[in-house]
Parts: sequence; structure tokens; C-alpha cells
Amino acid sequence: MIVAIAVLLVILLVIGLTVLGASVRVLREYERGVVFRLGRVMDLRGPGLILLVPTIDRMVRVSLRTVTLTVPPQEVITRDNIPVRVTAVAYYRVVEPNKAVNQVENFHQATLQISQTTLRSVLGGADLDHLLGERESLNASLQQVIDAQTEPWGIKVTTVEIKDVEIPERMQHAIARQAEAERERRAKIINAEGEAQAATRLAEAADIIGRNPATLQLRYLQTLREIGATQNSTVVFPMPIDLVKPVLDAIQSGQAIQSGQASQSGQASQSGQASPPALPTPPAPDNGALEPGESRALAPGPDVAQDGVSATPEAAPVDRQSE
Repeated sequence: MIVAIAVLLVILLVIGLTVLGASVRVLREYERGVVFRLGRVMDLRGPGLILLVPTIDRMVRVSLRTVTLTVPPQEVITRDNIPVRVTAVAYYRVVEPNKAVNQVENFHQATLQISQTTLRSVLGGADLDHLLGERESLNASLQQVIDAQTEPWGIKVTTVEIKDVEIPERMQHAIARQAEAERERRAKIINAEGEAQAATRLAEAADIIGRNPATLQLRYLQTLREIGATQNSTVVFPMPIDLVKPVLDAIQSGQAIQSGQASQSGQASQSGQASPPALPTPPAPDNGALEPGESRALAPGPDVAQDGVSATPEAAPVDRQSE
């Protein structure tokens, strides 16, 4: 009899412990419990010790911590018809456990699917340059769109980040060439600006040196010192400009005179002035001899009779004809 009572007490104890274990729950600080009593949703429970009615109440644990959701690589065609492969990551957390349990079957899987479709739709409307250079604005757009769709489920999407963008190899080479050309353009512009600034500084230095000739001599001495500091066979003899200046002035004055005479002769020819008279030719010899290449012909003199015979025959003038 005593043994039967002991066995009964043991059985009752085991049943009591089993019922106690089924009715007592402990929820952590980041967990909440959605309790269903005979299929109806009760008030939200947790955190701490929770007592449930055995076989009547059923509880679903929901974590309120932020979940990292990795979006698988998606094949996207941008607005300028360039295929890219995009990988993203989303961060979300449950803000209303009752909605997360009752409004959607599996809120994690639903958030993953809506993230994939939103990623393809949003990035498909952007250009490649915008996708590569304006990621912050695209991330904000993705976060707003996904959060608007998951809000009825009690899900809050806090951040969406585009993790990686893979583009075709040919497009990578084209982008590299474009970047190289842009760098060369910037280098040329910087070089031109440097030359312009250097020319301005040199002009200012020339003005300062021109005010005091001794400055140029000091510059010559400084140049000799710089050349002598290195081991080379170059010998430099600075020549003062004062010695060369008279020669340069004489050359310039001679060029000016020649240019003035040339301009005067050109003006005279243009104005139609007569050229200076030619020198007179020497007279013919009086001895009656003929020069080489000359001939003597008869011609009627000044006193010619009516019949064409000269009254006083005289020597006819000499007619010189060249061969």
C-alpha cells in the first residue's frame, strides 16, 4: 500500500512538473511573446516570467533585435541598357510583434523577397554613372520603398546598402579609359595654369630687376655659384649688358636708317616722281672717221632746189646704226 502511494505521488509530481514546465516561460529583454488562447490573440507578453494555461495557451516568440538581411546578387539592366550584377544588404527589426505574426506567414522571407524586387526596379531606372557615383541617394530610395511595403507587417527597415556592383569587363575598360582621359585633361589644365602663373611671376621679377641693374649682376653671381656647386666641366662667363648695349644700339640705328631709306624710295615710286636724268652721251669724233658698226649715207641738205638737187653740196650727216 505504501509503495502504491509512493508511486502515485511520483506520478503526480512528474505530471505537475510537466504542467509547470508547459505553463512557465521566460522571455529575454529583446524578446516578446504573442499568446494565442484558444486561437485568439491576447495581450503582448514579456519580457520576464510568463505563465500560460497548459494546453490552452500557445505562445510565439518574436525577437526585436535588428536583423541583417543579405540580398542575393541580382541581375539588373540599367536605364542606359548596361547589364550589372548588384548585391545589397538590408537591416530591419520588428516593431509590432502582433502584426509580424498575424499579417504575414514568414516576415523574414517576405522582407527578403520584397527587397529583391525593389532592388531590381529601383536600380533599373538609374544610369550606370548614377549607380556608381550616387549610391547614397539610391540607398535612401531603396530604404523608403522597402519600408513602405513592410510597414503593414510591423517591420521597420532602417538601412539598405548597395554592397557590390559588378559590370562587364569591356565596360570596365571603357570606364578606365574615360578616367585616364579625364586625368590627362586635368593634368594639362593644371600645367597650363602653372605656366600662366609662372609667366606672371617672371614678368613681375623682370620689372623689379629692370629698376636696379645691380640685381642682374647679383643674379649672375648666384647662377655661377649654383653651377660651381656641381662637378661639371661647364664654364660660364657672364658678360655685362653695359658692354653689349652700345653695339646693339648701333645695329638698331643702322637697321632703322635702312628701313627709312627703303620706305622713302617706295613712296617716291608710288607718287610718280621722275627718275634722275641720264648722263649725256659723248659726241662723235670730228675727223670724219667712222666708228666700228657705223655707216655714212647721203641725205638732202637744208638748201634743196625745186628739182631735188642741192645748190651747195655739203657732207651729209653721219647716221650711226648699230649692227
